[in-house]
Amino acid sequence: MAEIDQSGGGKGGKKRSKKASTKIDMTPMVDLGFLLITFFMLTTTLAKPVTMQLSMPDKTETKDTSPVKLSETLTVCPDENKVYYYQGIPGASDAVLQVTDYSDKGIRQILFDFKKRIGNNFTIVIKATKGAKYKNMVDMLDECAITDNKRYALLEIDPATEEMIKKSGK
Repeated sequence: MAEIDQSGGGKGGKKRSKKASTKIDMTPMVDLGFLLITFFMLTTTLAKPVTMQLSMPDKTETKDTSPVKLSETLTVCPDENKVYYYQGIPGASDAVLQVTDYSDKGIRQILFDFKKRIGNNFTIVIKATKGAKYKNMVDMLDECAITDNKRYALLEIDPATEEMIKKSGK
């Protein structure tokens, strides 16, 4: 708190005017400052990290898996600026490679159309090309989440698919 020193001079002699020396104790103000800093630190909401839910298979010893029909599967190959997709076995005459982009009228619309036509058994096989960046893979997983496709698989690109893409020249 504030104190005023009023110690007078000695006795006798001339009367001097008393000089009041002031001393202000800053401890309560510092305490209040730290309390306010602590209060604001504890009450502010920190930025929460944005994470993507990724479903992983169970770690079991058995390799029993349920078969997936080829007619219910779409293979998607994300590249840097475009997305290749086909249905069927790569290299077969019925597998026609098509190209689209990452826009909402591109791969998202295609995934919606396949999901509507096939239903809940629709499976997406994602095979990233050599030119694909990490962002392209995340974009493709985002599209799976946006279109509410729970069944997808991440695989390495096989030579037959690479050859199809190379031959298409798109």
